[in-house]
Amino acid sequence: MGRTSDAKERILSAAQTLIELRGYSALGVAEICKAAGVPKGSFYYFFTSKEDLALAVIDEHWAGQRSNWNRILQNDDPPLHRLRQLFEATEADQRAGQQSCGTVSGCLFGNLTLEMSNQTEALRERLQQIFEAQVDMVDKVITEARERDEVTVADTHEAARSVVAQLEGQVLFAKLYNNTQRLNALWTNCLALLGATAPDRAQEPPAIPVR
Repeated sequence: MGRTSDAKERILSAAQTLIELRGYSALGVAEICKAAGVPKGSFYYFFTSKEDLALAVIDEHWAGQRSNWNRILQNDDPPLHRLRQLFEATEADQRAGQQSCGTVSGCLFGNLTLEMSNQTEALRERLQQIFEAQVDMVDKVITEARERDEVTVADTHEAARSVVAQLEGQVLFAKLYNNTQRLNALWTNCLALLGATAPDRAQEPPAIPVR
């Protein structure tokens, strides 16, 4: 295997797809290598174990998601508009996934949390760090909205935690029922959760491209 090959990227891509479709525990290294089209020796050149691979998959997925969240949550639109755009981007991602493979795949982080958080400490810690980072990102937006008197929550950090939990939970229901319409209530629920004082101004945010 040439050292400049794309074997590592193919392994990561195949592993993420398989984890999203079937979960982590049921997968074996041989199956991942077969899906990636690489020999088993290539796997162990890049990864010491299946857990090591899972951590790399999580990190790569988070790098892309964090970039997308930053692009949405740090743009120049009003804070509640930005928060709604995040929900719309999440809905669009889930619908695209359903159209691609026929089922709602849910959230990679949520799926792995449910499956592995009590079994593998390294994965649990990494997933915890990611969810805490998501909460911090949403907290900044809610704080801006409170400064504009658009929401009435007293503790913005706990409110952000509830918003992330609601987003994660609704995605879980969409996966359970294989129905992205389960995501339709996200924004209305969020406004109620935040005690929004200006819901009418937050109903129609400017369109933002979704990658």
